Amino acid sequence: MKSAAEGAGFHFARALSTCFFVGYFPLAPGTIVSALAVLLYLLVPVLQDPVVLAGGVLLSAVFGVWSGGVMEESAGLDPSEVTIDELSGQWLALLFLPAGPVPALLAFLFFRIYDILKPGPVDMAQRLRGGWGIMADDLLAGLLANVSVRLVLLIVPAQWTGVL
Repeated sequence: MKSAAEGAGFHFARALSTCFFVGYFPLAPGTIVSALAVLLYLLVPVLQDPVVLAGGVLLSAVFGVWSGGVMEESAGLDPSEVTIDELSGQWLALLFLPAGPVPALLAFLFFRIYDILKPGPVDMAQRLRGGWGIMADDLLAGLLANVSVRLVLLIVPAQWTGVL
């Protein structure tokens, strides 16, 4: 009988949770996946549709809870190669923002700051068990990043940010 680590389900979970193996990049895989999420958002115009992007956040979160949980059973608590949480959190950081490079860059910077520093509730969220903890802290970091970008866009004149 095959163990979970040998089955096809595990291999599929590993592919999903690592964003098709980008999570194995040797340096800062979470940052790489976040940057790729922003690039996809900027280069694939349909992702700038809030309904499509919200669907992407939802699907990546659901698949992330499952696949992250599978990976955690195999590799231990919140394995660094699991990066679907960065994809989902970064897309949440971009959701309903004005399309454009400046808001996208701000969303990237704020998301990485919150994801790395894990202030208060972000740190508490990662303590949930299994895939829930893997996903929750990044989704919360994405939400905080989104709100932070909105505040910057309210304060900074539009002509400085290139947002009309």
